[in-house]
Amino acid sequence: MRIDPHVHSATSDGTDTPAEVMRAAAAAGLDVVALTDHDTVGGWAEAADAVAETGVALVRGAELSCQWRGITVHLLSYLHDPADAAVAAEMRRARSSRQDRARVMVERIARDYPISWAQVEEQLADGATVGRPHIADALVAAGVMPDRSTCFETILSVRGPYYVPYHAPDVVHAVGLVRAAGGVPVMAHPRAAVRGRVVPDSVVAKMADAGLAGLEIDHRDHTAGAISDLEALAARLGLARTGSSDYHGAGKPNRLGEHTTSPEVLEMIENEGFLPVVRP
Repeated sequence: MRIDPHVHSATSDGTDTPAEVMRAAAAAGLDVVALTDHDTVGGWAEAADAVAETGVALVRGAELSCQWRGITVHLLSYLHDPADAAVAAEMRRARSSRQDRARVMVERIARDYPISWAQVEEQLADGATVGRPHIADALVAAGVMPDRSTCFETILSVRGPYYVPYHAPDVVHAVGLVRAAGGVPVMAHPRAAVRGRVVPDSVVAKMADAGLAGLEIDHRDHTAGAISDLEALAARLGLARTGSSDYHGAGKPNRLGEHTTSPEVLEMIENEGFLPVVRP
């Protein structure tokens, strides 16, 4: 069984609709996929409707924007209750903050490069959560940069002069919120130092105490050394190991199924989650 539990659609910052994600997963030979758009569950219904057509089972999830002392942390929430007021409120606040920060970033970038807010809006699917990837797409469309990856390495870098932070809850608190909503929390790409600063092991230990279920160890942004360190950390804290593609469609080089998760871990997630997996 091939399971990819971290993919994105155009509902946040991917380029495929949720249904297209499901079809792409089938074409890639996947049996199960988790739709984990940033701070939204807006793509769940469309993806679930495509399960019967594609034969690919769906884990409904989200990737929550979190932080610890100013360090960005992403938390995957699997199978939580979408009606939970606390988690829904944090998602709304994060989306609103992303919108505001994106406007400020575009204003800053426009002083040096030919880009406007209208050009960024042209990159958004209906109801999508605006983010840096859409600014990147506008820069690419304007001929300023060749691709998203180059944008993130230069103009949109968290270390650059145009970067603006956005609201995100403390990650230890967020783990508790996800558990209270019946969700299963897994830390996304915890040692992706290429993206910026990462939190120390002591913070991961606090997350584990709050109910963290696993670490996304197998990810293209992890070095061999990082994977080895995470294997030891997961063993020490009793956390499950996941692997996934972090697929965004044409926006990034990540390919569906390039890393996968074991059926045993999927079973644990479904057993502990509020929602069932949607199966054909």
